[in-house]
Amino acid sequence: MVGNVLPGNPNDYELHVLGMGHFHPENVIDNAFLTKLDIGTNDDWIVERTGILRRRTVLKLDYIVTSHNSDPRLAAAASGYTNAQTGANAAKMALNRAGLQPSDIGLVVAGGCSPQHTIPAEACVIAAELGIEAPGYDIVSACSSFAAQLNVLRNTKPETLPDYILIVNAENTTRTVDYNDRSTAVLWGDGTTATIVSPRKKGPLGVKWTTLVSDPLGWDKVAIPTGGFFQQNGSAVQAFGIRKSGEMLKALRQHVHAESHFYVGHQANLLMLQSICDRAGIPDRRHLYNVNEFGNCGAAGAPSVVSQRWDDFSKGDEIALVVVGSGLTWGGVVLNVL
Repeated sequence: MVGNVLPGNPNDYELHVLGMGHFHPENVIDNAFLTKLDIGTNDDWIVERTGILRRRTVLKLDYIVTSHNSDPRLAAAASGYTNAQTGANAAKMALNRAGLQPSDIGLVVAGGCSPQHTIPAEACVIAAELGIEAPGYDIVSACSSFAAQLNVLRNTKPETLPDYILIVNAENTTRTVDYNDRSTAVLWGDGTTATIVSPRKKGPLGVKWTTLVSDPLGWDKVAIPTGGFFQQNGSAVQAFGIRKSGEMLKALRQHVHAESHFYVGHQANLLMLQSICDRAGIPDRRHLYNVNEFGNCGAAGAPSVVSQRWDDFSKGDEIALVVVGSGLTWGGVVLNVL
């Protein structure tokens, strides 16, 4: 499709978004809590480096205090929710917004940074939690999974897809955080998003443009080894995130009106996002984020911002969504409000 055509005819879009939902667990990890863990950090240190004030976790707070999650194999038992449960909670909101029932879903796609099972596909576990009897598979590209999923579906022949597809990004990555390590403990929060898309049924949002790019030689810069802790080369990853987000945003701007679009970036940390906006000349009123309140929620971060603002958008609005992640991979999505 040709860029800069707004708002567009609903029939111009290969994929529509019919509803979105989000879920964050109740347990709050604020900066005062992390300070009390005595790991060499405090509110000033955290805010100065990340801009994050609070995060949510599926883990029991007493468990973090007593164990610092030193053995991540114990984290599942110390969790108040499974990924299937948080996925189902987000999906129920998306279904309600779309006016659909679980029985309407013909395909479930999931993926993110921290699935609870090597097999089966997390999509199947979430589908079972919702009582959905439909095919399920995972499209996984770490924090870039949402862009990867939309890119694959948008470029799939519509006649091979069902009317309604449920995408779930269940990100309860605090289970992989070493709470003895201040550099990672301050970043991660838990959140889950659900998105219902259709190749035929018209919805409030049109998926105008998608893309996904990878540099596999950098795969080892961000990783979660099986059964292990999240680990990254922090300075290299932040530089990569700022650089590639800027490049992707420039590409997306060929498909939006530069003066009127909203920007939603990967919710890694607020200072990184502000740096990207400063370089791109994006005013504060056009920058949407929630990382300061929820931390880095991986693949669920950027779509959760859109879901939380679901009722705030108006016809003709454009959303340029940019994500970066392990792989190293980065992607972009343009959404138009119809």
